[in-house]
Amino acid sequence: MKMRNAKGFTLIELLIVVAIIGIIAAIAIPGLLRARMSGNEASAIGSLRAINSGEAAFSSSCGGGGYATTLAQLAAPATAGGQGFISPDLAGAGATIVKSGFTVTLAVGASNTVVMAKASTCSNNADALASYFGIADPVTWGGTGSRHFGTDERGTIFQDSSNTAFAAPANLVTGGTVGPVQ
Repeated sequence: MKMRNAKGFTLIELLIVVAIIGIIAAIAIPGLLRARMSGNEASAIGSLRAINSGEAAFSSSCGGGGYATTLAQLAAPATAGGQGFISPDLAGAGATIVKSGFTVTLAVGASNTVVMAKASTCSNNADALASYFGIADPVTWGGTGSRHFGTDERGTIFQDSSNTAFAAPANLVTGGTVGPVQ
């Protein structure tokens, strides 16, 4: 009887390869998730920076020193034409959007004093107020982000590393788990 040449892999060899691949995946996946979370947080910081820049431009050219208090107001172009003060990816129908795993919100800040009436602003869509309050909160704490971010008319972006969202502009002060983004 003639012996056949066995070509291919044995079951044991295949199981060893699958086990090695599983070990490598178990080591790599947490790092990938941390990198993704870090990217989401960088996007949230970038969104708040864009809001701060847009608010400064709105205040000086359109709001008479006042600020927009919704993303829709900040995204609206002047009635004479042109573009809005923030990019379309931040433009929402109201005050809140979800972008890169974070809920980004723009609202009235510490003072709701009207600086310029709606009819006098260049976009004629809302009053320009004395302050604004922008926040970015992770959609899933620990999954899409592990920090909350907030800003106001001062232009400083603050972070809170605890699972506590910035509820009011008064919370934007350094202390405890809250500090400026470096």
